[in-house]
Order: sequence, then C-alpha cells, then structure tokens
Amino acid sequence: MNSTNTKWVLGHRVTPHETMGDYDLMVAETPPGVQGPPPHLHNSFKETFLIIEGEMEFFVNGDTRIVKAGESVDIPPKTLHTFTNKSDKLCKWVNIHSPKGFRDFFEQIGVPEDQENAIEKSLAPEIIDKVMSTASDFDMIIKV
Repeated sequence: MNSTNTKWVLGHRVTPHETMGDYDLMVAETPPGVQGPPPHLHNSFKETFLIIEGEMEFFVNGDTRIVKAGESVDIPPKTLHTFTNKSDKLCKWVNIHSPKGFRDFFEQIGVPEDQENAIEKSLAPEIIDKVMSTASDFDMIIKV
C-alpha cells in the first residue's frame, strides 16, 4: 500500500488509489469509537462501502444497521447517510465514489499521516469548520 498520499480525514486513515475508470477508490481505516462525517447526501455521486475487517454502523435514509467484514453498502445519489465505528476494534474498508471527483474532498480536508498528531489535527475545530463551509463544493450536502 502506497502510504505517501495517506491522510487522516476526520479521524479516519484514508489512502486513495489511482484508477483508470470513472470512479475514485480509497482504502480506509476507522479506529474504534470514531464517528463518520455528519449526515449528508451527494446529488450525483454513487457510493459503495465494502467492509474488509471489523464492522461499521451505517445510517442510511433513516435506517441503522451493522455492516460486518465481507458485507457492503450501496448508497445511491440523494441518499442521506453516515457511519460510525461503535465497536472496540479497528474497521478497515474500501470506499468507491462514481463518477470520479470526490477524492478531492479527502485531498483538501485530510492531514498527511506523517504530520505530528495527524489524527487529532484531522478532528480540530478549524477542520470541522472547513468541512461545513466547503462540503457543497464537493457535492456533499450536509443535513444536520
């Protein structure tokens, strides 16, 4: 895994991978007890999560469910969603957005993993403010 472009994004360790197709591909790790982004939807992105280790609690259009290793979740456009690792174990997952373009959010919001205190910095109030104020630039419509 190429960690040179790995960043901490809101408490999650995210590594984007280059793709030739019209989609963005990320591999991520969520430490125990870490919340996902605020509930949001995308007007044009389709999104898929594949859990490869551990489990994640997903909230999708009002329904909550636990998704375990080997299971996936498809999120159509205009679908309200978020996720949280409520377990006491690390969760590893693959994230795909189609069409290409959402990777820019991770690139601009993320803190390079080699920075000191990168995890804490990725959750700093100024980062949260930046997410809230720029999310719509990335077709991320936050509903709080």
